[in-house]
Amino acid sequence: MGTRMEVSQLESRMETEDYRTLQGLFLDPSGAPRSLSRAEFINLAWSSVGRGSEEEYGLLFDSVVVTQEHRGLLLAVAAVKEEERVEWGGLCSFLLLELSDKVKDTRSSSVPRWKPPRTLACQHRDPVQKVLHLQSSGQYLTVSKGGTVGLRDREDMSLLHTHRLQNSTVSPKDLWVTDVVLLHNVHKIAVSFTSKEVVFYDILSRQDFKCKYKLQGLKFTPWCLDYWVDPSNPDVAILTIGDIGGQVSALYFTSAQISLFESLGLRTDSDSADIVLWDELVKGKHRSCYTVTHRGHTPAWVRKVRYLDSLDAFASCSTRAQSSVVIGWRGTDSGALRVSSFSTKRGVWDVDHHRGLNLIATAGVDHQVLLWNPFVTSKPVCRLIGHAGPVTAVHFMQTRQQLLSFSKDKVLCLWDVSRQLCVHRLAGVFPETQEDTQTLLFVHEERQFLVLSFNSLLFLLETTEEEERTSSHEHPVTCVLYNSLFRQVISSDSASSVICWLARTGQKVKQFHRCHGNNEISTMALDGTQTRLFTAGLDGEIKVWDFDGRCLHRMNAGLGRAVEISQVLVLKRSILVMGWERMLTVFRLQSFSQSFVEPSEWKGGVRHRSDVLCAAFQPPQTLVTGSYDGEIIVWNNSTENALRILRPLAELGEDHVSDSHLGVNGEEDIDNSTAITRLLYIPGRTSGDIATYGADLVSCGGSGVVRLWNTIHSLLVGQFTAHNKDLGSIVMAVSPCGKYLVTADREGTLKTWDIQRYCLEPHDGITTEPPKLLRSFRPHLDRVTHLEMCLHGDRLLVLSASSDCSVALGYLPGEIIGLFGQEEQWCLEGPGHLQPQQEPERDQGGKRSPPAPRETLPDPKPDTCAEGEEVRVKDEAHVHCLVKMHRAIEALKIHAEWDSRGTTGTFYSFMFVLM
Repeated sequence: MGTRMEVSQLESRMETEDYRTLQGLFLDPSGAPRSLSRAEFINLAWSSVGRGSEEEYGLLFDSVVVTQEHRGLLLAVAAVKEEERVEWGGLCSFLLLELSDKVKDTRSSSVPRWKPPRTLACQHRDPVQKVLHLQSSGQYLTVSKGGTVGLRDREDMSLLHTHRLQNSTVSPKDLWVTDVVLLHNVHKIAVSFTSKEVVFYDILSRQDFKCKYKLQGLKFTPWCLDYWVDPSNPDVAILTIGDIGGQVSALYFTSAQISLFESLGLRTDSDSADIVLWDELVKGKHRSCYTVTHRGHTPAWVRKVRYLDSLDAFASCSTRAQSSVVIGWRGTDSGALRVSSFSTKRGVWDVDHHRGLNLIATAGVDHQVLLWNPFVTSKPVCRLIGHAGPVTAVHFMQTRQQLLSFSKDKVLCLWDVSRQLCVHRLAGVFPETQEDTQTLLFVHEERQFLVLSFNSLLFLLETTEEEERTSSHEHPVTCVLYNSLFRQVISSDSASSVICWLARTGQKVKQFHRCHGNNEISTMALDGTQTRLFTAGLDGEIKVWDFDGRCLHRMNAGLGRAVEISQVLVLKRSILVMGWERMLTVFRLQSFSQSFVEPSEWKGGVRHRSDVLCAAFQPPQTLVTGSYDGEIIVWNNSTENALRILRPLAELGEDHVSDSHLGVNGEEDIDNSTAITRLLYIPGRTSGDIATYGADLVSCGGSGVVRLWNTIHSLLVGQFTAHNKDLGSIVMAVSPCGKYLVTADREGTLKTWDIQRYCLEPHDGITTEPPKLLRSFRPHLDRVTHLEMCLHGDRLLVLSASSDCSVALGYLPGEIIGLFGQEEQWCLEGPGHLQPQQEPERDQGGKRSPPAPRETLPDPKPDTCAEGEEVRVKDEAHVHCLVKMHRAIEALKIHAEWDSRGTTGTFYSFMFVLM
């Protein structure tokens, strides 16, 4: 079958006259428009235009059909293709979309590659209210709630000097700064206080931060400020004030560089500051300054204000639904503003404006980022859905068509505005704080870094220089799987695309677009037959696909909510879903008689104290689940009862479930370093090994720590630091034979460890010495999001997916083969046989025991490994035939349960297995 790349090559070979010829094919002899079937289009186009093969024109037809149906999937069922017809308008639309995509690709929507985050020193404990960049010196200012000003170095933002702002109006212990802005054209800062005043400090005076003016007499406490200077006339400037009474006020300065306010016998106070009364400004007594106001937010607090110079208007927001966003437009009357209001469900925390796009972005309390046309109040232009908590900050990158957003659950998203897609998502690296933490986002676009404040803690994120390299996807890759039935690699990305690759050569086979609309695919899974693909989107749905691109089922995991699904575990009689709450979401097999599937009740109820993030299964009926607070629970999957609990701290270890620990939500402050992101049983470990206190389970997560557990005795057997703890959460995979453990971090580094005998012998206490490190290599430039082991032919391979938009393939223990999508294809040795079945377990006496009934739908894998770097399979031809028959039988049995509507296409796919 052809690929999308081949269609692009066909289009690049066609000239203007060829397109005119194509247009003529869609006219009947009388000149009236007509549509063409697939066979007609291929025959006429190939004979009239040439330039390509019949197969290429067939693929072009399929792509047009897909675009018309808004599905974005390359169909492969001949019966469906023959029923579809294409008109000239449909072909034109497809070609225009392709051209648009190429133009966007040439713009290279860059995704940042972050250096390890740094925490900046602060000499105060009160929250940071503002971070400012001093354009004259290049240095930075931080101002805290208690009035402490920190001067920071221009290069590394290290703290150089601190000073406490003086304000004699209130006592030092009652001083409360609400906001600060830089008046760079007059070398001052304006600071608003809860004492209902705005104070102007001189930042170039010999005395540090000399108090110059005090604007007093405000009716309500000023809560937020904004400042704008006319770039062509620095004397003209506007200071905008939003207060807790719902009023937005603007001070227009007409001769700012001479004097902000006129000296009309101004009074002074003990700070030697000139007193300016608000009523005097309103009455026009200062000819160099006049005011305009509106009360569009009353009675809500104004959370943020922005002056939009391109529109000569003021944008502000509040958490009141009816007046979420208010724009005050300048009219002919200098003192009045015409007001237009925008409503949302629960209000808005932040607002920003992009001059080039003329769009307003809002940070919603309802977890949504909305984009608005300033002139249309009825509904937003689009909704950017991807956050699972209230969005607290939004910031447009003015030199790019990109938007940054940050939510209360500490997730940073970078959006491609033109595509309305999240192209980068950063989570798990930010410090764990209390729920009511005050957060501030400061972006220095020119220097390409950002600062986030969490109360008094400052967190610096810097980008690294981008390197030219192959991209497997256009967007960050979120998951990678190996399909041993078709011998293909499957990868997904944050733009909701799924790509299938040939493992043997790295060639792209097919691509599924917009599987979940614009929502990121967070994880994927395959069933035991390898004929069904499960994709989980941030829209809260899991979709079940066949490899013809048909969506067979939609699973309502989030119950209509946008939730982040971290894992989908496919068992024989049920599917377990987790990631966003303390209880497992389960789908029973009998529920799949309908296309839209609702979840069933998990009989075990809520046992975890924090969100369940991952799970692992050990036949015949043992299930383990790991949560954000580091807790592991062992379940009987048949009865769905909790059996035992495992915790990292020895003093919390228990061999039974205690309702006092599991039945309520813990209130303690949980550090994300304890979060468990992966749980894996170690293959090849016998029941005798476990009985003698050997480890049978491995977990990983925050702070780069790997832990090994004995699930029978509820013991932590060993733990070691695999990666630098400052790099945050890690991921891992275990080889099918249990010899290799591969871990990966957010810098793109993979490490291969030999764990064949690790934590297997009885040992006093917890083993902290790490296993033998076989290899450390770096195939990626950014965070590794997923790891997968696969046996292709007689070689054990490792697959890694990364936020740098690439999928890498390598030999174990650490030889890189290449990146999927690279120009030069590889060729793996051997025909790429399927994997052999696992050997039966050995009982404690060392004898082979009969295989236990299958509970999961696993991919049969070998149970033994060679001692060297490669894995060899004996009697390949014999095993190959056995596995083919086994897969065909399993597929027929399970498919009869999953899909009672057998089709001819499905029957032929099973026949292909036997061939």
